[in-house]
Amino acid sequence: MDTEERLAVFLDYENLALGARDHLGGMQFDFKPIADALAVRGRVVVRRAYADWSYFDEDRRMLTRHQVELIEMTQRMGASRKNAADIKMVVDAIEMAFEREYITTFVMCTGDSDFSPLVHKLRELDKKVIGVGVENSTSRLLPPACDEFLFYDRLEGVDVPDESEASAPKRSGRGGKGAGRSGGGRGGRAKTPAPVEAPAEAETPAPAEESAPATSGATSGTRRRKKAPAAEAAVEPAAEPVESVVETDLEQEDAAPAGEDATMEVRVAQTLADLQASTSGSVTASMLKRTLVRKDPTFSESDYGFRTFGEFLRFLADRDFVVLSDGPSAGDPEVALPAQQDTEGAFELLRQVVRDAGGSAPLSGLKNEVRKRRPDFSEKALGYRGFLQFAKGAAAAGAVALAWDDDADDYLLTAS
Repeated sequence: MDTEERLAVFLDYENLALGARDHLGGMQFDFKPIADALAVRGRVVVRRAYADWSYFDEDRRMLTRHQVELIEMTQRMGASRKNAADIKMVVDAIEMAFEREYITTFVMCTGDSDFSPLVHKLRELDKKVIGVGVENSTSRLLPPACDEFLFYDRLEGVDVPDESEASAPKRSGRGGKGAGRSGGGRGGRAKTPAPVEAPAEAETPAPAEESAPATSGATSGTRRRKKAPAAEAAVEPAAEPVESVVETDLEQEDAAPAGEDATMEVRVAQTLADLQASTSGSVTASMLKRTLVRKDPTFSESDYGFRTFGEFLRFLADRDFVVLSDGPSAGDPEVALPAQQDTEGAFELLRQVVRDAGGSAPLSGLKNEVRKRRPDFSEKALGYRGFLQFAKGAAAAGAVALAWDDDADDYLLTAS
């Protein structure tokens, strides 16, 4: 019997995009961290985002690249339809709950408490509900109504700018959801909305340590890639229709940015850590392989020089990246991460990496060096929102010294 969860994802996009902009230092919303978090929870069969897309022209390309269906809720001239997207989203979710019995889990990506009745109704229909929202723009009433709630800013892959470094978020004439709330809810929305200024790609915080090429062991250099990721710097014509944007993305998929280029050890460790956190039982090799393919449908161990996935896992086990043990069936071993390090151990690891770099090293690129030695390293698992905060914690503990270097235009870490 197939017990795999089947997920339908609904995005109240205005709530998420403006919540990220107003409460996460002006950063641009990215769907990839949500897609990765859901990949370990089941098979996503529906992805829909609701908004007036004339206000989010730059975001359409990103969502289309992640195969999200864009539901257009155009504003009428001289009239306000502030709840049109919400009502459409509720109607579609209820219709799907009755007509698609195979869908077991509904993922409601919003922080708006107005969706609480929908959540309650879906649970009455024996559907599991997972909520996703920006922490500071999520109503306190919504998370308790869900079976599980994920805060976007806590997801792996979301690098929130440090509060002291983040610039003040841009303001527009649209007093949107997530802007100026106390405790969440809808908030006051302008009756005549003005276009939201979408942040340029260059303004999106993207730590350099996340984009360094893989150089670890036998798995480096063996991954065949069609093209190197190209910078998405071209400005899109404002009047380009949605249909042409979708068609352009599909035709030029190879030229689109591929996101962070992490080593395979890091991808396996992150996926395994997520599976261990989201499942009550052990993780088998087949479950791990299935989840890796959900995250990247092009994944194949042969691209890394291995004939079988089991051979690849044994390669990682020989280097203490994972631990293998007998599984429920022959040829399908259980996979686990080595014993998790505590915060002091992580600080010591950072100090050792800085020391081996000559006694001092810039912050940019340092996270990749740490992950080369500990692929399952995650500052979020240790309670830090970003790697800079983790480095500051290490400095406070005396493991390293941290100071701003004007010449390098970056933080400089020195081993104590």
